[in-house]
Amino acid sequence: QGRLVESGGGLVQTGGSLKLSCAASGLTFSGYSMGWFRQAPGKEREFVAAISWSGSNTYYADSVKGRFTIDRDNAKNTVTLQMNTLKPEDTAGYYCAASLGGSSWLNLPRTYRYWGQGTQVTVSS
Repeated sequence: QGRLVESGGGLVQTGGSLKLSCAASGLTFSGYSMGWFRQAPGKEREFVAAISWSGSNTYYADSVKGRFTIDRDNAKNTVTLQMNTLKPEDTAGYYCAASLGGSSWLNLPRTYRYWGQGTQVTVSS
């Protein structure tokens, strides 16, 4: 059974940076595309970024493009999300997820088989 554990969340001021990490176990990590989603109170879970199994292809929501960077290390079974120039609207719980789906579907939560418990990111104004 796959398990994903996020870390790195916290409180940061507007314009600051945070780096989230997600450690995977119990699955063949290099066979999965990985994604980050976020969910704010009262809102639906939304796509943030995804990376293909090899790391060759990355995908970003328009709202984070140019500010966030997703990366992975298949030797360490980890995926990271570097978040720069943070804004109050980035405040949310951030979740990593693992998918066997094709690249066309990586922005959809239903594509993902495994989910982490999430880590909270709060950006103060």
